[in-house]
Amino acid sequence: MDTSRRSFIGAFGGAFGGLFAAARLPAFADAPEQFPNRGRWERLSVTYRHIDAGASKPFSVLHISDTHLTAAYPNESEWTRNFMAKRTTTFGGRQEEALRDSLAWAKQHVDYVMHTGDLIDAFSEANLDLVKKYYGIGGKAMGGALGNHEFFHGQKNEDEAAKTATRSRLAAAYPFDVSLSSTVVNGVNFVTLDDAYGAVTAEQAGRFEAEAKKGLPVILCMHCPFSTPTIYRAATKFWRRNVLKAVPDAKSWREGYRDPTTKNFVAYLKSLKSLKGILAGHLHIDVQDRFSPTAMEYVVGGNFLFHGAEITIS
Repeated sequence: MDTSRRSFIGAFGGAFGGLFAAARLPAFADAPEQFPNRGRWERLSVTYRHIDAGASKPFSVLHISDTHLTAAYPNESEWTRNFMAKRTTTFGGRQEEALRDSLAWAKQHVDYVMHTGDLIDAFSEANLDLVKKYYGIGGKAMGGALGNHEFFHGQKNEDEAAKTATRSRLAAAYPFDVSLSSTVVNGVNFVTLDDAYGAVTAEQAGRFEAEAKKGLPVILCMHCPFSTPTIYRAATKFWRRNVLKAVPDAKSWREGYRDPTTKNFVAYLKSLKSLKGILAGHLHIDVQDRFSPTAMEYVVGGNFLFHGAEITIS
C-alpha cells in the first residue's frame, strides 16, 4: 500500500517493522562544548546516495550502523563491567553522543531512520535500557536489524546456537521482529533480517521469499554485507592486520559461503528483479558495489565515528 509520510506515522504509531519516522525522534540537546568552533552538524560525516526503487512518492532515509554503545550498571557482572570499560576506550567513549547527533540531524533532514546493527557493543542491562531509550516507547524513534554484538555476552562461539542465551531479551527490547521484519513505505518494502553471524536460516529465507512474492520493490537491510569484489577488497585493506576479524566467518565470506542455505539465498537474491538495494554495516567503512543487475549494496561507516548516509529513494 502506498503510504505518505503523515499517514505512515498514523498507521504505524506503535511498534512495527524495520523503519521509523524521523519526525517522531526525540529532540536531543547538542554538546557544543565538545567542538566550540564548529557548526552544529560539523561533527557528523554524512555521505549521500540514491536508490531508484519505483516509489510512489520520493522519501529519504538516514542509514546508520555500528554505534557500539558500551554501558554497564555498577551491579552487573565483573566481566560485563570490565569488558565495557575496555571497549569504551576502543571506541572513544563518545558513541552515545554520535548517536544523539545523528538522530537530531535526521529529525531535521530526512523522513526515516534505519540502523543496521551493533547499536550496542555487548549484551548488558544498561545497554538494553539504551536500546529502549533510543528506539523509543512503542518503537517510534527508529528501526533496523540486529548485529553480532547485540548477541555478545562473552561466549566463545558465534553461531545460531549462541544466540539462544540472549535472543528473548533482545526481542523484548527491540520494537520489531528481530529475525525478519517488513515495512512498506510509499510502495517500497523494507525487509530487515538478522544475519549477525554472516548466515541466514531456512526459516528466514522462506519468510523473505514470501515478502518478495508481494510484488513490491524490495530494499534488504541487514548487518553483515554480502561479499562482492569491491567490498571484499576494501575490507581486506581495512582489516588486514586482524585477518578480517570483523567478518564472523571470514573464509566463508571470501570463498562464497559454505553454508548451503546462505549460498542458495545469495543466488536467489541475485536473480530477484524486485531487489533494488541492500543496506548493511559491520565493516566500519563506507563502501559500495553492485550486488546484482538491479541492486547496489551500500555499506555505511561506523556511527561511533559519527558516520551516516542519507539515502534518497524515488
